[in-house]
Amino acid sequence: MTTSAKPLGYWSCWALTVGTTIGSGIFSLPASLAPFGLMSFGGWLLTGGGTIVLALVIGRLAARTTRNGGPYAYTHDAFGDLTGFLIGWGYLLSGIIGAAAIAISLTSYLGVLFPSLGTSTTAQALTAMAAVWTFTLIAIAGAKEAGATQVITTILKLVPLVAIIGLGMVAGSTDNLPPANPTNDAAVSVLAATALLTMFAFLGFEMAGIPAASVENASTVIPRAVVSGTVVVTVLYFASTAAVMMLVPAAVLQQSASPFADAAAGFGTWGPPAIAIGALISTAGALNGSVFVNGQVAMAMAPNSTAMRRLARLNGRGAPVTALILGGVVSSALLLTNYSRGAIDAFTFLAMMTTLTSLVPYLFSAAAELKYSWRNARGWAGVAALGAIYAIFTIIGSGLEVVFWGTVLILLGLPVFYAGRRKPR
Repeated sequence: MTTSAKPLGYWSCWALTVGTTIGSGIFSLPASLAPFGLMSFGGWLLTGGGTIVLALVIGRLAARTTRNGGPYAYTHDAFGDLTGFLIGWGYLLSGIIGAAAIAISLTSYLGVLFPSLGTSTTAQALTAMAAVWTFTLIAIAGAKEAGATQVITTILKLVPLVAIIGLGMVAGSTDNLPPANPTNDAAVSVLAATALLTMFAFLGFEMAGIPAASVENASTVIPRAVVSGTVVVTVLYFASTAAVMMLVPAAVLQQSASPFADAAAGFGTWGPPAIAIGALISTAGALNGSVFVNGQVAMAMAPNSTAMRRLARLNGRGAPVTALILGGVVSSALLLTNYSRGAIDAFTFLAMMTTLTSLVPYLFSAAAELKYSWRNARGWAGVAALGAIYAIFTIIGSGLEVVFWGTVLILLGLPVFYAGRRKPR
């Protein structure tokens, strides 16, 4: 019997999609969404539908290539070197910023088990940095180790979500639900704001396509993993958010650093610690996937940039050690500079920044599929157009501060591109 030299199969890819998507977002977002009331469910529906559309687009694009890089590869193939590099640069930044946001969520749930951690901002920042570096070292060990870690954590992270959904069905009360629109803002504005926040919880659905060169039968495995994983995640998100809102009064939920642990009080004294452990496993899996994929994106961008080529140098285990270490350094710096906002505000800001720098690559991926399908597959062109419209709508809802900083970060890729310019092989 022959054994494939490629270490990733369907379940590893499915775990990358589900395991990286289900991470810090769902375990922290109920608190961020509570001020928007029941209108936040409109955001979940909009985002879930939009993400499934984008997953169909990504799946179709992934079937055309076995190159690493996901949205970078799709954009580069469709629009050339400069556009591809800037999209890859923005996508790489989204992963690095996202790792910092995930580490904040992980630390918040660790505070449920060790209450003294919640009283010290310095201790929280240092703990979050330790988490980033732990998974950086795992990624440096190689793709096989990171893939195995992802499968295990994905299976374990589903347990707390299912448990809270069950508890909400049995012990939840509609009396705890918030008003429909406590902000009194226009419905479109509320939907745009909540769609941006909820989109953070879906980031990573495309992850199965990033290490395509390491996937057995990538052209069929990756589309199946991306689409099926996204559908599963959408159902779990909507149901678990509803359960948390029925279990925790709205006023308490708005101030909660660990809303799922608060919701688990209905299980008894053992509930919050048990759910906190589940949330820790979940966020750990998301952090593992995010850090691992950051290195894969840097590797994919290397052929068109001397600077990225240096970053993507491999160690003896085939891991881009320099890129992974630099990503850890930048994530650590973001943690130190943003913890002054407080854990919830720091998470919310970094989540919105991560979402914006991911939405732009999603937008260009949809544009790439539109370009490919416009003449010969009008149905798929329509799907791609819907994905692009959804991405634009969510970008508009991000607000001026997030758009400004996101634009600055993406444009910082210009000097990197021109300083390290090299002709493709």
